[in-house]
Amino acid sequence: MIMDDRQFFSIGQVQNQFLNPNTPKVGKDTKSLPTGENSFASVLNKIQDSADNNNSEASVRFSKHALNRLNMRNIELTREQMERLNQGKIEAGEKGIKDSLILIDQLAFIVNVPNNTVVTAMDQTENNNNVFTNIDGAVIA
Repeated sequence: MIMDDRQFFSIGQVQNQFLNPNTPKVGKDTKSLPTGENSFASVLNKIQDSADNNNSEASVRFSKHALNRLNMRNIELTREQMERLNQGKIEAGEKGIKDSLILIDQLAFIVNVPNNTVVTAMDQTENNNNVFTNIDGAVIA
C-alpha cells in the first residue's frame, strides 16, 4: 500500500482529485474545509441552534394512549385550549417538572415535559377520586 501526505476533507475534494485532474490538488495551497453559508457545518449549526431554541416551545404531541382517551371520552380541544396546554408545558419545563399534571378548564392532562408528549387526558368530572399519580408537579393553565 502506497501512503502519501494527501488529506481529503470533503467528498468534493476527493472527486476533484480523481475525476478532474486539472483542479488543484489537496494540500497546503487549498482551503481545508468549505465555510460558506451553505456548508455542511453551517447548516448543521443552524439546525442545532433552532432545535435548542425551540425545544421548550415545541408543540406538545399526543401519545397513542392519550389520543385513544380523547376519542373515547369525546374530548375535543379548541385552539385556545391547545395554546394553554403548550404554555402550561413551557411553564412546567421552566420549573424543572418532568411529568406534569396540566389542568385546563374541566380537562386534565398528564404531560411528559422533556418529550413534549401528552401521556393521558381526562375530563375532571369523570374522575371520581381525583387522584393523579406519577407526576412531580402541576400547572393550572
